[in-house]
Amino acid sequence: MGQAPSVPKPGKTIQVIGAGLPRTGTASFSRALEILLDGPIFHGGTQATLGPPAQIKTWMAALRLWDLTTDPDSKPDKEKDEYNKKAMLNLISTQLDGYAASTDAPGAQFTPELMELYPNAKVICTVRGIEGWEKSMNQIMHYTFLWFLRGLLLPLPGMRHFISYLTLLNVQWTRLYGEKVPTRLTYERHVEWLKSVVPEEKLVFFDVKQGWGPLCEALDVEVPDQPFPHINDGEAIDGVARFHIRRGLIRWGVILGVGVGVLGCVLYR
Repeated sequence: MGQAPSVPKPGKTIQVIGAGLPRTGTASFSRALEILLDGPIFHGGTQATLGPPAQIKTWMAALRLWDLTTDPDSKPDKEKDEYNKKAMLNLISTQLDGYAASTDAPGAQFTPELMELYPNAKVICTVRGIEGWEKSMNQIMHYTFLWFLRGLLLPLPGMRHFISYLTLLNVQWTRLYGEKVPTRLTYERHVEWLKSVVPEEKLVFFDVKQGWGPLCEALDVEVPDQPFPHINDGEAIDGVARFHIRRGLIRWGVILGVGVGVLGCVLYR
């Protein structure tokens, strides 16, 4: 989890809404939930970058509809807004069908919508030290600012949409938190936002460093007879980034090689 995409399991439904921001131990949290809930977990970052191409495109469609239904500058249109919201909820529901929980972005930013779809689910926000979180987020931003990334990923199904996906996600974050680039204020505002949209009795804050105890108590399940999983999010993200950059280079090498070969055949006929 956090390193390989999960496959939905028929009959499973969302029992936990992971409302924690990326880089708050969401990979370890996802693996722990997979054990406790005995089902696949939809870790947003992993599914977007390593899952089927349809998943990143579905989230993009949902983010566009979210933008339409929450745009403060647009004229109110109750009928149209209700139609767009219904379409957005349908996309999200279809996306998460067969999963026991959702974690990471963009699910964390869709917490109100997920509560509407899964009213019996527990909302758990993973937390960590703000300074460490800010430093980790800067690591992600490093990759998104690589000037050649969009062109490099173009031959890769799914990942060719990654920069556009991040742009849509940034629109949502900017509207929710008031900042285009994540900082410690983003973290603080996310926590305050959750407290304003989630009933107090349904919201749990959890640090993966605490281990099984608090999480099992929140879910009312027994503590497993195995160590709490600890996955390094930073190493996982670095690994995924290198994997896709390498794939892009290889794919472009093949494309250029074939192109040169075809051109040579045409010129020397």
